[in-house]
Amino acid sequence: MNKINTLSRRGFLKSTGAVTGASLFRIGAPSLAAIAQAACTARDTAAPFATLGSDEARDIAAITARLIPTTDTPGAAEAGVVYFFDNVLGNYQAGFLGPVRSFRDDLNAGLDKAFADLTETEQDAALHRIENDPRFEAVRVLTIFGFFAMEKHGGNKGHVSWDLIGFKGHHGAWAPPFGYYDAEYAREQSDGE
Repeated sequence: MNKINTLSRRGFLKSTGAVTGASLFRIGAPSLAAIAQAACTARDTAAPFATLGSDEARDIAAITARLIPTTDTPGAAEAGVVYFFDNVLGNYQAGFLGPVRSFRDDLNAGLDKAFADLTETEQDAALHRIENDPRFEAVRVLTIFGFFAMEKHGGNKGHVSWDLIGFKGHHGAWAPPFGYYDAEYAREQSDGE
């Protein structure tokens, strides 16, 4: 049996979480943090999309839901990934807007109805036909970013992805104790010294 076929969804999410975190820095983590804050607000208030048209948003939401589907655990739909897309593509990553739109257009061109209106099986088949397209990789990476982003920065609503992988990252990496001496200090403080 092919080893890839034996990889569980949870195992996949754990392994891609580290890659995603490292990749965020390549496209500018500070800029993503700023724009994703607005995405979080839009997602939580179910605001109208600022960059994507309603039909585009429906298709992007459907695409991301097939890339990280809802199973017995939450997926991209529950994490609000489409709002992450809407904000990212309208701001600091606007250069991806054209390729994402053309990817969606090409995906829909071979279909008798919009991607979002297909069954899940039909959606998977349509994505499989176009998965070698470089624009598909951009959509896939943005989906992962939106799924694993800090909730306050957009996507990952309710920390669904962090809960899936057991990441307790609701605090900063700078939380003490940092090392041996800090641990001693923390113990002294908790003992009342």
